[in-house]
Amino acid sequence: MSKNVKFGIDIRGTRGDNVIVKESQSQNQRRKEERKMARLVDVIESMIKDMIEENNGTATISRSSLAEKANCVPSQVTYVLSTRFSTGNGYIVESRRGGGGQITVTRVQAMSPDKYLTSVIESVGDNLSQQEAKTLLTNAVAVGAMKPREATSVMAAVSDRSLAKVDTDIRSAVRADVFKNALAGLMLTD
Repeated sequence: MSKNVKFGIDIRGTRGDNVIVKESQSQNQRRKEERKMARLVDVIESMIKDMIEENNGTATISRSSLAEKANCVPSQVTYVLSTRFSTGNGYIVESRRGGGGQITVTRVQAMSPDKYLTSVIESVGDNLSQQEAKTLLTNAVAVGAMKPREATSVMAAVSDRSLAKVDTDIRSAVRADVFKNALAGLMLTD
């Protein structure tokens, strides 16, 4: 029986060995893809950080155009945003509906609670969804600008349940106004 060495595995012509070779090739390919993915994540992170740096701490990006530049799919950009640009990592990520997939990433610098809440108020446009309000409040608690109880109270005031009697056409506008005024009220009581 002749001995062939291929990919570091002895192949002696039996089917079992051939399967092992295929598994080895598959595992090798999977490892290459994982390394490539890890590098891609790093590249996307670096691109976003460069944009933030160039724009004084805030960058508004389009998932699809960034994905095109990085030669990947938009979901990979979303993955990087959710894992590398979290509140715990010192960033606020805001997604705006109807903005063509625009996402704003802001580097949070150490600031007073009032300054932070002021920046949140200024970042809220004319409309605010329940999910956007929840994200903003979660971030405010995470950076220490609000107590969890305060955030829960504001969330209760702007929830879909609280605004159920408000016409759906104007509900997000009313929510934005109530949200901004509730945060302004919190700043006055400190």
